Amino acid sequence: VQLQASGGGLVQPGGSLKLSCAASGSIFKIGEMWWYRQVPGKQRELVASISIGGTTNYIVSVQGRFSISRDDAKNTAWLQMNNLKPEDTAVYYCKARITTITETNEYWGQGTLVTVSS
Repeated sequence: VQLQASGGGLVQPGGSLKLSCAASGSIFKIGEMWWYRQVPGKQRELVASISIGGTTNYIVSVQGRFSISRDDAKNTAWLQMNNLKPEDTAVYYCKARITTITETNEYWGQGTLVTVSS
C-alpha cells in the first residue's frame, strides 16, 4: 500500500491550491483520512480530517478556508486550500487508515511543499 501526495507549489497570498492524496495497492477499505502540515523546527500539526462517512474536522486557523473531501471509488482525498496565507507555508502530509485483506494500518504520504509568498 502506498499514499501519494501531490499538488503543492508556490502561490501568492490570497491564492488557492488543491492537494491530492491517492492510495494504491491491495486496498480493501480506507477509513479515516487526515492532512497534516509541518514547518521546519516545529511539530507536525493536524490540519483536517474526514471520516469514512464524510464527517470533517478542521483546526481553527483553516476553518472557512480549507476543505477536505474524498472519493472512495478513486481511493483519493483532497485538500482544497483557499485564501492562503504566508503562515500556511509548510510541507503537507496525508495519512490514511487502510485495511487490506490481512490487516489495518495507518499510512503516510511523502509530503508536498506549499509555499505562500509574494
